[in-house]
Amino acid sequence: MPPNATPRLRFREMSTDDLDEMADLLGDPRVMEYYPHPKDRAEAAGWINWNRRNYAAYEHGLWIIETPEGEFIGDCGLTWQKVNETAALEVGFHVTPSAQGFGYATEAALACRDFASSHALASRLVSIVHRDNRPSQRVAAKIGMNPDRTLTHSSPVHLVYAMDL
Repeated sequence: MPPNATPRLRFREMSTDDLDEMADLLGDPRVMEYYPHPKDRAEAAGWINWNRRNYAAYEHGLWIIETPEGEFIGDCGLTWQKVNETAALEVGFHVTPSAQGFGYATEAALACRDFASSHALASRLVSIVHRDNRPSQRVAAKIGMNPDRTLTHSSPVHLVYAMDL
């Protein structure tokens, strides 16, 4: 069950029917600037499958975000990541370049934060952000997170933002 719709966005589970849009999103060098590399079509299919497994195992994952009219905006959701060698619930997102700068990531991340809190999924929420990714750092701050220097991710170039739920 995905988060409730917001004034400008609705959430739904990913499916194999989303491969074209997800391959374009995850294959875009601007979207994937802070990842090791853009994903190819097979890796995008793997991303969809990973999220489908997350839905089955945890009843959450990254969901497709789109306008009420059905325009694809990207993905946003909740996944389990390893922080300080322990599982931590992370809010993450990717937004198409044409939709960046309009507050969609913040709006979607707020809805996911509220979903995690209302469903008591974890006592803390984190966001793992590359130290040079200023837009994602701003989103984390806007939803109430702060950098937590006591938390570490396996990659030293990432900061971990966190908040209590």
